Amino acid sequence: MEGLSDEALVQVAAYFQALAEPTRLQILNLLRQQERNVGELAQLCGYSSANISRHLALLTQHGLVSRETRGNSAYYRIADPAVYELCDLVCGNIARQFERTAANRAAFAAPAVRRRSRARR
Repeated sequence: MEGLSDEALVQVAAYFQALAEPTRLQILNLLRQQERNVGELAQLCGYSSANISRHLALLTQHGLVSRETRGNSAYYRIADPAVYELCDLVCGNIARQFERTAANRAAFAAPAVRRRSRARR
C-alpha cells in the first residue's frame, strides 16, 4: 500500500469492506466449489434470495464475482480467484493468534494444576 493515493486507499478499504461480512464470505466459500444461482445460494446460506442478491451485487461491484444470465437465472462464479489466497492468508494468521493465545493460557494454567496435584499428596 506504500505510495498509494488517498483515492486508491479508499478503493482498497472498500474491497476489504466487501469481505468484512460473514454472509459474503459464506457466498465466496460456496462459489469456491462451483458456480451457483441466487436461489441455490439463498437456500445454502439460509437467507432470502433478495438478501443474497444484494450481497452478490456488492461482490460483483468489487470484481470478486461475475454474473452470467442463462434463461431466467443468473449464475455467479468467482471472478478473482486471488481472493482465496487473501482469505487463506488471513485465516492462517487468525489460527496462529489462537495458537499463541492457547499457549499463553496453558502457561498460566499449568502452575495451578501442579499446585492442586501437590496439595492432594
